[in-house]
Amino acid sequence: MLLLSEENPINHVTDVILVGSKSFPVITMHMVMLMISGLLTWWLLATAAKGIGTGPQSQGNDRYITQGRMARIVEAMIMYLRDEMITPVLGEKSSRKYLPVLLSIFFFILINNLLGLIPLTAIQELFGLEAITGGKTIIGGTATGNIAVTGAMAFFAFCLIQVHAFRDLGVKGWLQHHCGGLVPGPIFLFPVVLIIFIVEVMGDIIKPAALAIRLFANMVAGHTLMAVLLGFGAMAAENHLGTAGVGGITLVSGLFALAISFLELFVAFLQAFIFMFLTAVFISLLSHGEEHFEEESAHEMEESVHHPHGEHHPAHA
Repeated sequence: MLLLSEENPINHVTDVILVGSKSFPVITMHMVMLMISGLLTWWLLATAAKGIGTGPQSQGNDRYITQGRMARIVEAMIMYLRDEMITPVLGEKSSRKYLPVLLSIFFFILINNLLGLIPLTAIQELFGLEAITGGKTIIGGTATGNIAVTGAMAFFAFCLIQVHAFRDLGVKGWLQHHCGGLVPGPIFLFPVVLIIFIVEVMGDIIKPAALAIRLFANMVAGHTLMAVLLGFGAMAAENHLGTAGVGGITLVSGLFALAISFLELFVAFLQAFIFMFLTAVFISLLSHGEEHFEEESAHEMEESVHHPHGEHHPAHA
């Protein structure tokens, strides 16, 4: 417990420069964690895809059954996200197009968040590995607790949203959307159109930026709170409160830290979902909406078949 605590709780979320200087870092601990997370994401999805895919004919009917517990868990998560979250927002056509990238975003952020819950830096200190690496922890920390990392992911989301907008709406449609539909229009409305355009463009930038800040703030806040709770025992020992005092404070703070760790586990899934889902929502906001109208038309057609003109529903009688 004392090993996990430090004098400064911020040390649990700050990056460590491994190669280079503070003004020009070449390799940092968070970069290493990003590489590990990327490899784990690729391995997880590739393994799950192999287990979900149809097997050889020699397996009989069992070839249609997903093989492996991990593949079944991933399949259940993907099915829920696709059917309950992404498809209702983007529609059938766009969801098929953007499902791979949205799921990659979700699992990449999730794995980064989960790796941050593992006390890798404390494990290296416990086994004395820092002596081999020159007093530096090579792996550890939460890469998504770095604003540079979340900012880069938000920039990718921004580019994805804008590319979709230009492909779906075209340049003219994009301008009309960002000008409130007032282009082309009377010249005397130009000041109003300019204000609307500036506000809309700022909104395009602020929305992904909010995703970056939300993910960064939640990861930093949760890990800092856990570090503070774990530091109470060390503070009690430094103030010579006795064995009973140090033991009691360490036990209580440890129980609270354990509870917070379960909350952090939930937040790890929640923040990955929020980043992915809001990216899908922002994509849908810059769509022409034909799929939505097609769904409404199909629904109205179905209603007209069941309740043709001239018939009154009993509820309206």
